[in-house]
Amino acid sequence: QVQLVESGGGLVQAGGSLRLSCAASGRTFSSYVIGWFRQAPGKEREFVAHTRWISGSTYYAYYADSMKGRFTISRDNAKNAVYLQMNNLKPEDTAVYYCAAARRVTVSPGEYDYWGQGTQVTVSS
Repeated sequence: QVQLVESGGGLVQAGGSLRLSCAASGRTFSSYVIGWFRQAPGKEREFVAHTRWISGSTYYAYYADSMKGRFTISRDNAKNAVYLQMNNLKPEDTAVYYCAAARRVTVSPGEYDYWGQGTQVTVSS
């Protein structure tokens, strides 16, 4: 079992940056695909990015098209952590951001087995 806790959300002006962290517990953390999702009020949960560990400090990263170039996902298996660096934030990025763990590479939220409680990101114009 994996427990996930997000942190790092907050209020930022448009054009600013935030770094979200996802801290995980569990000895098998490195075997999981860790994804970031977001959900704005009245909208469905949206895939942001995910990462799969390959070996050593090498990992695979994949992004939703709308996030490419602004968001960067990274993971540190030694710290059981995954990060989401978000730059040039826009008001439409306002949402609750969740990290989640899956046993295979997928962008479907329904296929993620474990979820954190979420962290609010608010971008003001």
